Amino acid sequence: MFARPRQSEEGDSWLSVSDLMAGLMVFFLFIAILYIQPLQRIKIDVEEIVTAWEEGETLLFEALQEEFSSDLEPWNAEIDREELSIRFKSPKVLFDPGSSQVRPEFQVILQDFFPRYLGVLQPFYEKGLIEEIRIEGHTSSAWIAASDDEAYFLNLELSQDRTRAVLEYALKLSGAEPYDDWARSLITANGLSSSRLILTPAGIEDPERSRRVEFRVKTTTEDRLREILDKLEGVDD
Repeated sequence: MFARPRQSEEGDSWLSVSDLMAGLMVFFLFIAILYIQPLQRIKIDVEEIVTAWEEGETLLFEALQEEFSSDLEPWNAEIDREELSIRFKSPKVLFDPGSSQVRPEFQVILQDFFPRYLGVLQPFYEKGLIEEIRIEGHTSSAWIAASDDEAYFLNLELSQDRTRAVLEYALKLSGAEPYDDWARSLITANGLSSSRLILTPAGIEDPERSRRVEFRVKTTTEDRLREILDKLEGVDD
């Protein structure tokens, strides 16, 4: 007769423990949601940035290809898809040996190329995709009667002088004036000496191809991803 009430008391005790466990599960689930939601948002942001970057860079490459494909062979130039660069690769056309004076043949090319180049880039600038437009000067590792270290720094000075000369000539072109308000804030001249040599298939320096001038676009994706990482560190803290 007394066993039944005892079972009822045990049942009430079990139910209260179950309610407590359920409440704790809800509490910890709530804490987990608070923590996970920012991470999910960051993941979504990263995916959106990467997608926009891939699509934007693809469209930019295609726009450059469409604009300049018929000019590349006469200019002895090429478009690099990965670097988003246009590479002028005929040193005899670009400069005289040891000189930073832009040769007349390259001046003619720049008169045609540069305004059209800015025209292609403007819509991507307006969309916030472009962080920097780099004019890069590259040399071989050679310098007559100089050690390797001396040759590097002499070529560094030469490549810097050359890119500044190209930038100065290009920005003064009348065809570049419509883009002057934003182009000057983005274009930089970068002399890189022999730091990025072009090699033959055998892994040997190709001096002729290493001497070149490149116009390269740097996109804003890296900075946007860095902002996301900063947010992630804030969540972790």
